[in-house]
Amino acid sequence: MKQAKAQQLSLDSTAIKNEYKAVLTRADDIGKSHLMSSYCMGIYFIALNRKTTLSPEECFSLFKDGLYNNKLFHKVLGNADSYLDEKKLPGRKKWSEESHRRRYKNDWVLDIIEGGPDDDFVLGYDYHNCGICNLCRAEGCFELAKYLCRMDYVIADMMDMKLTRTQTLAENGSCCDFRYGRKSGS
Repeated sequence: MKQAKAQQLSLDSTAIKNEYKAVLTRADDIGKSHLMSSYCMGIYFIALNRKTTLSPEECFSLFKDGLYNNKLFHKVLGNADSYLDEKKLPGRKKWSEESHRRRYKNDWVLDIIEGGPDDDFVLGYDYHNCGICNLCRAEGCFELAKYLCRMDYVIADMMDMKLTRTQTLAENGSCCDFRYGRKSGS
């Protein structure tokens, strides 16, 4: 069964690639966004769903497994120490401030939330506008956005971080409330 699905995917790789290019061409600009890689992953996820017979859940599993098994992706991501380094906070605050200018329709708009000594997180984000949600809505496949939200947990796990989130824009929340911390014992 898995082998048949793998053969189907390899046969459809040109169709997936062409759909990726088509969605990318239609996608609204997000400028020099900090989340360009997320946007491109979203475009690929849409193309994968459209050009295979896999369900969104199966596409998510394929995507997740591919990221977990990609050593280069692990290296580029870094780890909890590099991501939660407080030296990055001024740059993140500047990014947040810039995002509120809403220069690009599909770019993310966010607030930075600093964890305090009594909090169980180190760094938080409240996203008020999500490029993935906007992209999926424009492409008529908003139901796929929630699968891409699940990738945030995969990436946090790969970086040895704990992610807590109570709501997402993809599931009709008022914002996406990310709270990152170190895993217990890290």
